[in-house]
Amino acid sequence: MSSSPLRDFLEIPYAQLEEMNLNAKTQRLNRVPLDVVQEERMKYLTDEQRIKAVTVCFTDLEGRLHMLDYDKKFLLKSADNLTFDGSSVRGFSAQRESDLRLAIDWHAFYWLPADIFGPGKVLVFGDVLERDGSPYSADMRAMLKHFAQGLWEKDGTQCDAANEIEGFIFKGRDAERHHYETGHFEFVSTGGYYHSLPGDPLRTFIDTAAEVQRAMGFQNEKDHPEVAPAQFEMNYGHTEASIAADQVQLYKLICRQVAARMDMTASFLPKPVTGVNGNGMHTNLSVSRKGKNLFWDANGEEQISKFAWNFVDRILTSGEQICLLLNSSVNSYRRLDPHFEAPNQIKVSPIDRGAMIRIPIGNEKSARVEVRSIAPDANPYIAIYIMFKTGLEGPLAKNASDLRNQKRYLSDNIYDAIAKFSDSKFLKSALGDDVCEKFAELKLAAAERCPKSLGSRIKRAEVMFHHEVTNQYLWSQF
Repeated sequence: MSSSPLRDFLEIPYAQLEEMNLNAKTQRLNRVPLDVVQEERMKYLTDEQRIKAVTVCFTDLEGRLHMLDYDKKFLLKSADNLTFDGSSVRGFSAQRESDLRLAIDWHAFYWLPADIFGPGKVLVFGDVLERDGSPYSADMRAMLKHFAQGLWEKDGTQCDAANEIEGFIFKGRDAERHHYETGHFEFVSTGGYYHSLPGDPLRTFIDTAAEVQRAMGFQNEKDHPEVAPAQFEMNYGHTEASIAADQVQLYKLICRQVAARMDMTASFLPKPVTGVNGNGMHTNLSVSRKGKNLFWDANGEEQISKFAWNFVDRILTSGEQICLLLNSSVNSYRRLDPHFEAPNQIKVSPIDRGAMIRIPIGNEKSARVEVRSIAPDANPYIAIYIMFKTGLEGPLAKNASDLRNQKRYLSDNIYDAIAKFSDSKFLKSALGDDVCEKFAELKLAAAERCPKSLGSRIKRAEVMFHHEVTNQYLWSQF
């Protein structure tokens, strides 16, 4: 009898993983031609016998990450002819026109820690295409990539983003999916800001997830428990906008996977528990041209340039209209509560954390603006795209500078947000009539399954029919 293992699947040490993923990220940032990268990746997959499957990811209109595992040998033969049933994805194609295609984005290729994702797998993002191979209108990832690439090709302009994503850790696996049965969440710890001892469940989760992030090329900066009990945040460096959006999806995937392996649940509901701070996804934005940060001005107001202030003013002008894209669930309007440092005021400030936009302290390299009124359950591709699109090309009020400190508030419920979103001519031109109509329909459908008045208590339905939580079984039972 042979003593050799029956299975010999790829397992790469973390330090080597980090090096490999950072090299792939550098290729993407340097815009190495896609055909060059494709040839390199396909040769690697062919030569590396220990890989059994390739996980191909795409994101639907609401922001859910979908994953399909393809046998490696099949994918290598059929990479130019991958299809899936779009009618099974809410917000995608109708049943009568269900088939959609997937094109592999070989730039967005990741090697995975085997102890978290299983041995023998790699992950790559895909672009969704129509049957004829043209870009699919509801694929916001492709729209963001196209927008960013257009700016780069025009004059070397690059959009950069860094997201500060907060989440909760609850006891038990699938705590969100069981919420409709239990009606509550149970914290793994009841400390607070920075109050987590080494080795306790929250700190163990953060340490493990941060190591996975580092191995996947996130370029970590800091991590810590947040203000609310069992709440966390892990920060990483800014990068090009489409990479940043991919990293939001990977961040949440990593956290959920790590938590599940510890018999816990990582939740990115904006306000899962009444009476404590909610989860935000503060997004830091900057624009550079040929390596120069266009937001920096040592002599400017708050040390940012007129270009940056124009960017801010355009976002404030359209603040009410873009609110739905940044806060896209019934539950997210609970977070916009002034009692919990809520950024619900349509204004800008260097210090007021109730402002929609904050101007952090910066320098020539780090000057940026921070959009605070965005929830972690937003579709990162549509949110990052629309923030840059609005800041660079959106309408500008005649009295824009006067609006910076006026008392105006974002919608406090999803119905008002849907109405203001649907009335925006700018958003229809930026996203297309079809996408705007589909998005509004999806948000209204979820809202109609929840109480019309939020009240003070979090209702089971807003968790049960949340787009990142609900499953088809529950949805169809309504």
